[in-house]
Amino acid sequence: MLTQPLSTEYGEAFANYIGQVEYRYAPGKWSIKEVLGHIANTERVMAYRLLRIARGDQTPLTGFDENQFMNGFAFDSMPMSELLEDYQAVRHATLTLLRGLTDEAALRTGTTNNMTISARALAYTIAGHELHHLRVLKMRWLTSFQTSPEQFEQLTALRSENVIIVS
Repeated sequence: MLTQPLSTEYGEAFANYIGQVEYRYAPGKWSIKEVLGHIANTERVMAYRLLRIARGDQTPLTGFDENQFMNGFAFDSMPMSELLEDYQAVRHATLTLLRGLTDEAALRTGTTNNMTISARALAYTIAGHELHHLRVLKMRWLTSFQTSPEQFEQLTALRSENVIIVS
């Protein structure tokens, strides 16, 4: 299940935290901006894998190092509006890809990182990856900034009209 963010959804939610988006809860941990960049980059990789597998490409796909993928990207120096625009563009492209999948294509399997996985499983992996990181952000924000659960729900609320379920 993936959600299509509303055009203003994340901008409004993050507006309350503009001064905190470069905060790291511990040395060596990513900032909020870096987490958002990581989510978008990982979704790009996973969607590419999904595309290849759904189209029947049996070429084994290698894994990737999430920390290496952070090299060369200065997420903390980017305006939050650009990071959110990028995230929304990546999510839109992923949803467009998923809408075009046939049942047969969704069930095709391929090899990534020496493991067999279906295109459908990759779609769920994309959604789960985002939810995992949003929950980590929620936990850290609530702990570090006394953010109310209601404020953070702006970020994690799933809007039923924007949900795609890959059957």
